[in-house]
Formats: sequence, structure tokens, C-alpha cells
Amino acid sequence: MAHTSEIASDGNVAPGARVGLFVTCLVDLFRPSVGFAAVKLLEDAGCRVEVPVQSCCGQPAYNSGDRADTKAIALQVMRSFVGCDYVVAPSGSCAGMMRIHYPELFADEPGFLPDVQRFSERVYELVSFLSDVLGVERVIARYDGTAAYHDACSGLRELGVREQPRKLLRGVAGLALKELPGADVCCGFGGTFCVKYPDISERMVSDKIADVMATGADTLLAGDLGCLLNMAGRASRAGRKLRVRHVAEVLADMAQTTPPIGAAAEVR
Repeated sequence: MAHTSEIASDGNVAPGARVGLFVTCLVDLFRPSVGFAAVKLLEDAGCRVEVPVQSCCGQPAYNSGDRADTKAIALQVMRSFVGCDYVVAPSGSCAGMMRIHYPELFADEPGFLPDVQRFSERVYELVSFLSDVLGVERVIARYDGTAAYHDACSGLRELGVREQPRKLLRGVAGLALKELPGADVCCGFGGTFCVKYPDISERMVSDKIADVMATGADTLLAGDLGCLLNMAGRASRAGRKLRVRHVAEVLADMAQTTPPIGAAAEVR
């Protein structure tokens, strides 16, 4: 039986806050359900959600040393979200780029830097925004299974996202959480890292999947789609029976209608 996701919060933010959803390239192209889950969670929490026309956050260019094109992309992003009280992304990687690295990118332009800083201060990763800014205490959702949670590098190290998803997941009916040994160890994706160093990347993701399976979990959750695609692909190639999902899909109670990443038909 499907359950309507509801949210209880302590009301830290005035009702009707205008939130711009930064969808991210991977969500848009590979897993739109994550974007819909994010909208549902934000609206259930009382936000007015807008999805303006947007581009990539610029991280691939930035990581490759192309600062000029990254600046041009960043300017497009910031213009798209003018007027929003907050900018929220279902990705610690993209949120970290906009919140942490945009000010670094424009540090040599003191006349423009204050505007960039004001933008960056309004950027949050989705689950940390729900928990830390909106004060969400619990969600009403159901997921029958045992899950291990992987801490994506950027969300953990740049934004301090660790306890927030675990806190909300503990309130999901039917879900048992298993702590993953080395949950904070990179899965080997790392954006262009997996392209530049494929052998090292494959070993890292293989070790990660082995650690997940050793917990006895039947589900792997995380907050960054790049990591999830990487881990789901490796699990599939290794013949592992593992459901891989974005945390937002579970919190929004959408797992009942959306197949796991890489699965075409069966939904539990």
C-alpha cells in the first residue's frame, strides 16, 4: 500500500519560502524521479518550489582547470535563480560547487565577489536543507528493506552532510539501517577521476560493493546520483542482487512506484 509522504518540522523557515530547485545534469538525463522526489519533499515542507531554466553547475569544467568557461556557466546559474530565497540541489557535489567553489572562482573579482557570496550562502544540499534549515524532524513514508548508506565525498567533506539523511531515514516505516564500514570512503566515481584512472576506480567501486554486501543490506542509498550510477553499474556487472536508490526517493515515499537504478521492471 502506498503512503502519502508528509513532513513534520519545527517551522524554522516562514511558510512559502521560495526555493529554486537545481535539478543537476545527471538527474535530468538519467533519473528524473529524483527531481520529482525533491519537489515533493520541499512542497510537503511548505516551500514554493520553482525549477527555472538552468545549465550545468560548471563542476566538470572547473575540475579540468577551465576557469573561464566555468565562470561563464556560473554566471548563467546565478542569473537563473535570481529572486529565490534558497537554491537546493539533490546532490552534495553540485551544491558544494555552487556554495564552496563559486566564491573561490570569483575571488579575483572583488567588485563582483559579494554578489557571488550572497548567492552561495543560499545554496544547500537537499537533505541538509530539510533538516538544518527547515527543521524537518520526520517524514511519513514506508520502505520494506534493509539499507546501507554511502556518504558521497563532496556532501560529507564540503557540506557536512552525514547525520541528516540517517536521522530522517530512521523514521521511515519498514526500513532498517545498517551502518556501512568505510561509508565515507570514495566509491571511485569522482567525476572525471573514473575516466582518467579507470583501473583504480574499478577497484574502489568493487571494494565498496563488497562492503555493502557484507552488511547484509538489500538496498544501497546515497545522496549523489553520480556515485549511485557508478555503484549500481558495478553491482549489476558483478551479478549482485542489490537495490540502489537516491535517498530522496525513499524519503518522498516514491520507491513503491519507481524501479531501483538500473532495474527496468520489478518494483518493491
